[in-house]
Amino acid sequence: MAAPEAPLITVLGSLNIDLVSYVPHHPLPGETLTATSFAVSPGGKGANQAVACAKLSRSRDHVHQSETAHIRMVGAVGSDTYGSLLRSNLTAHGVDASGVLVREEVGSKTGIALIVVDEPTGQNRIILSPEANHSLLPEQFATLPGPKPDLLIMQLEIPLETVLQALRAAREAGVAVLLNPAPAVMLPDSAYEGLAHLVVNETEAATLGGVKEEELESEAGLVAVAKGFLAKGVHNVIVTLGGRGVFYMNNMGKQGLVPPEKAKVVDTTAAGDTFVGSYALEFVSAKAAFNIAGAVQRSNKAAAKTVEKLGAQDSIPWRDEL
Repeated sequence: MAAPEAPLITVLGSLNIDLVSYVPHHPLPGETLTATSFAVSPGGKGANQAVACAKLSRSRDHVHQSETAHIRMVGAVGSDTYGSLLRSNLTAHGVDASGVLVREEVGSKTGIALIVVDEPTGQNRIILSPEANHSLLPEQFATLPGPKPDLLIMQLEIPLETVLQALRAAREAGVAVLLNPAPAVMLPDSAYEGLAHLVVNETEAATLGGVKEEELESEAGLVAVAKGFLAKGVHNVIVTLGGRGVFYMNNMGKQGLVPPEKAKVVDTTAAGDTFVGSYALEFVSAKAAFNIAGAVQRSNKAAAKTVEKLGAQDSIPWRDEL
């Protein structure tokens, strides 16, 4: 009897090259700092989440076999060396990069993220230059690019109208969507209709929920904002809280606050992307038997592993490292 085919996760989103400076403290206005180290590495929330799905679905020694899910990346890069690096890095981690368009137009550049990491705390500050990521237009997604996935993952580092169109196309095709609306901007109510999974951090939850961030310092505040999303049609709401853990609530009456994992924080870059990747794998593997509490607990552990290492995609653990 043939083994069942692994589920397919498609990630539609951004690909950036991260230019990362590690500093003794975040610079003050007008201050010039000397970095203690500097790194150039593949990044972008879309690519990070695709790599997270790929690494967490495989063992380090079996990148192209024994996978629990197939991962496909859809996005755009420039026809420069950074674009080549991003595509080859996806492939090296077992991600199908055939959906990543290479923009050949003169002056077309790959997206850039300038990241400053405060070494004592591991906290980062990021400035994005979208470049080729913003060449993904709504009309390209009148239907979802095939093959039909078991889950579509999106963020907001590509044009908002493109994300909204892809949401409509997924709804028409009966494809479950995990939306990680970062960086956060207000969304129309239609974006939440039938949305399978909404994964946000505290800041994003406050922005999208129209509340002050301090209101989410209590569990009552988290319950209230999650109920607002559920009322708009979301099935599962997850709010990651950094050092406070993770809050979840769904339309089946399940809710909880998962405590934080103990970790030596070195660099928080890609922790949220690791959480998304782990959670997505839990969902497509479980299908009808999906257990949100267990998925959140295991994804919280995976994210905690990520903050203990420097970098974005390099810091994401492989399946056998958990």
